[in-house]
Amino acid sequence: MPNYLAGETSPYLLQHAENPVDWYPWGKEALAIAQTQNKPILLSIGYSACHWCHVMAHESFEDAEVAAVMNAHFVNIKVDREERPDIDQIYQSAHYALNHRSGGWPLTMFLTPAQTPFFGGTYFPKEARYGMPGFLELLPKVAAAYHTRAADIEQQNTALLKLLAQSLPTSGTDTSVLSRQLIEHAQEQLNRQFDEVYGGFGDAPKFLHPAELQFCLQRYVADNDTRALHILTHTLEKMAQGGLYDQLGGGFCRYSTDRFWRIPHFEKMLYDNALLLPLYAEAWLITDNPLFKRIVEETAAWVMREMHAGTPEGGYYSSLDADSEHEEGKFYVWDRQAVAAILTVEEYQVTAAYYGLDRPPNFEDRYWHLEVTQSIEAVAARNHISQETAQQRIESARRKLLNEREQRIRPGRDEKILTSWNALMIKGMARAGQIFEREEWISSAMQAMDFIRHTLWREGRLLATCKDGKAHLNAYLDDHAFLLDSLLTLLQIDFRQTDLDFAITLADVLLTCFEDEASGGFFFTSHDHEMLIHRPKTGYDGAIPAGNGIAAIALQRLGYLLNEPRYLESAKRTLDVFSDALSHQAGSHCSMLIALEEFLEPTKTVVLHGNNRSELQTWLKALVPCSLDMVAVALSPELSGLPDGLKGRSVPDGKISVRVCEGRRCLPEIHSLDELLQICRVHGRMHSLNRS
Repeated sequence: MPNYLAGETSPYLLQHAENPVDWYPWGKEALAIAQTQNKPILLSIGYSACHWCHVMAHESFEDAEVAAVMNAHFVNIKVDREERPDIDQIYQSAHYALNHRSGGWPLTMFLTPAQTPFFGGTYFPKEARYGMPGFLELLPKVAAAYHTRAADIEQQNTALLKLLAQSLPTSGTDTSVLSRQLIEHAQEQLNRQFDEVYGGFGDAPKFLHPAELQFCLQRYVADNDTRALHILTHTLEKMAQGGLYDQLGGGFCRYSTDRFWRIPHFEKMLYDNALLLPLYAEAWLITDNPLFKRIVEETAAWVMREMHAGTPEGGYYSSLDADSEHEEGKFYVWDRQAVAAILTVEEYQVTAAYYGLDRPPNFEDRYWHLEVTQSIEAVAARNHISQETAQQRIESARRKLLNEREQRIRPGRDEKILTSWNALMIKGMARAGQIFEREEWISSAMQAMDFIRHTLWREGRLLATCKDGKAHLNAYLDDHAFLLDSLLTLLQIDFRQTDLDFAITLADVLLTCFEDEASGGFFFTSHDHEMLIHRPKTGYDGAIPAGNGIAAIALQRLGYLLNEPRYLESAKRTLDVFSDALSHQAGSHCSMLIALEEFLEPTKTVVLHGNNRSELQTWLKALVPCSLDMVAVALSPELSGLPDGLKGRSVPDGKISVRVCEGRRCLPEIHSLDELLQICRVHGRMHSLNRS
């Protein structure tokens, strides 16, 4: 018989609906049972694409013997960390406090009926191994400890809750530290952490760090910091050439298990690719590196082919599984003889050298996971052919291998549509489409935005997730902040009144429902959200940028665009409350530091007015090379009800009028495209305004 997860929308929860474990979803029913029966809660948090989540499920949750012990001693609750990032944040922090090391997934926490954790870990094997206790042996001991050591647990709970409360940033710090020195300190930290050989930051396992890379790009744009540019471009090149990137189908996996970007955990997450798309596109704007253009084209093609929900859904799916046929990476890796059988002799000679098939196997000592091991130039020279011929043979081989791979049993796809991750991909597809003039990418982004507005916006409130037409769960800070940021991107490509109205509404919801009016900054959950044991307010970046950082950036940009002081003041209060964290851990708060830089030196705002839509678009496209440090919108006369900050004087037929401002300082109106381009020169700051 199915357990209590059978009615859920989350594919991860539904994966466990047939377990012999009496799983409950997080909610009033399960929490009330724990209180009434005085049973501890076994909380298991994971997500559908997670390899080790599958391993623990097969070993323990599908095992009748383990399930019997779990059911006898605990109220068992399953949580999809992607649907409930609020719960995940709290108990990942609690895991760190209890164990003095980072958590991960699956997260296994044991709670009192009052939801406070007293013991926990991540993956536990059924029987003791890997230096870890066996889950079957551990369960009765934890249950016994709950009933026999109540005083010790109560004392620990008090200390833990106090520690969580102390993690919140507080007002009253010295805001005079908000200076460019913080930005310089962060770049110095990134310089020290940079892997000079293989790119990226730190050692294995190696994650993508998109916020830090975006910060490096901004450093070059703002200060011509060539060291920051090298960190960015070297990392992007190494990531694109490694096995982290799907060399056949496009798109990036979540992280590399090694320092070399060679072997990933094979799950593909929407958010990683959403953040890398605009990063590679903007890096191409600076460098004109053809590799970066190819990566954008292939990744966008993968998004359209495999992650776009299509009509009538219109949004983007969440992830692809690491496993297929119960084996991690099976869909992606190759047997060398099989490759040779698919390709011609000439194709194989070039492909083997290019993708490392002429080297020892790199996955489990018997398979090859494709990575670029030699340049086209080296491969061509080795085979005594032209570079053009070598490239043609590699492309032909790539198509054949991809077609062959398509016949395999595919990894599972998590088809829930998350507002926050969709917002990131809307920005990614729209920005890449703007830079490379790909209307189908822009159209995809707009379709996804319209889907969110029509399906996930209900009665003045945003919802967090949708699956099979069922939208539910209160949206979080990230949903609102990322969506506001993506709307600002769309407005710069094709200014739609509905997008402006939605942006203003979201900004107002941020201030009304999430802002800490006493101290500044934004809580992760809204003021009317379910009461949990802790209410996080974080500013550091993780796999995705911090919601507080993106909110501050977006509010500042919208505030200057509309001349709305409420948004600017809210962004300033956010910077103020995180000033202490910035002064002590600058390199971990790169999104917040981008907001700080735009507070110290506001981004240019360029507003074009005209009655010829085609001419407006011509001017707007001409500004794209300058778009790394500006917000530019084109307004046609049919737009009505615009805020005062966007209204302009009437413009004669066929003419364009432009207002260029930096903060509240504006130039006289401009009517010449050449003059505008001189002011908004590529990678430059607006030199025509006096500096204070």
